[in-house]
Amino acid sequence: MTNELNGKTAIVTGASRGIGRAIALKLGAMKASVAVNYVKDEKAAASTVSDIEKAGGKALAVRADVRQVSDIQLLFDRTLNDFGSVDILVNNAGIRLFKPIASVSEAEFDDIFAANVKGVFFACQIAAKQMADGGRIVNISSSVTRVLMADYGPYAATKGAVDQITRVLAKELGPRGITVNAISPGPTDTELFRKGKTREQIEGFAQAAALGRIGTPADIADAVALLVVDDAGWITGQNICANGGFVA
Repeated sequence: MTNELNGKTAIVTGASRGIGRAIALKLGAMKASVAVNYVKDEKAAASTVSDIEKAGGKALAVRADVRQVSDIQLLFDRTLNDFGSVDILVNNAGIRLFKPIASVSEAEFDDIFAANVKGVFFACQIAAKQMADGGRIVNISSSVTRVLMADYGPYAATKGAVDQITRVLAKELGPRGITVNAISPGPTDTELFRKGKTREQIEGFAQAAALGRIGTPADIADAVALLVVDDAGWITGQNICANGGFVA
């Protein structure tokens, strides 16, 4: 799959670390020019850009808070100005909130929906206006929409919304040859995933997967890569579970 994205430009939101960083590195290795979005960790974003460039790719870091539509527009404007087009959008940025529904505050609700739903919605809206025909949109959802887990209500609700945005937008952009799909990771070995979990809990997630381990960011990046190449042009409106058989 090396060089399959040569001449194309990708925006990856939340790309300074974790899954987003792995996606940016993968697309860069496939010779896409990559806009590495971040909101806080400028050093980590610069490291992602540096690693892409060291491997012979092109990248730039763009600070933008996806909770602000003006920032999302700035992200697109910078990418278009530097690279000339937007061919791929990966909506990865988001936050997590794990607590019982009964104890979620209005401020917490508004914040997680702003980051996880508003950001995806308006990035998709701007892409619909500015993305090149034949483009690819991949929204990062979650396998928690298929698993009944206590304290995951707010997070699962946002990802359920992302799933529906994906399906509807696929219908709207189909006539232009733009595909819109979602990837639903299962338990994935990131700093955020491990935070607050015991070794026993992590092992329990691993044993629950058909492949006997938790995922890696590279696993998710590989799944995204399958959806953004030209050969994936007949796949749209789908939610692909990349979870090692954790749940169907």
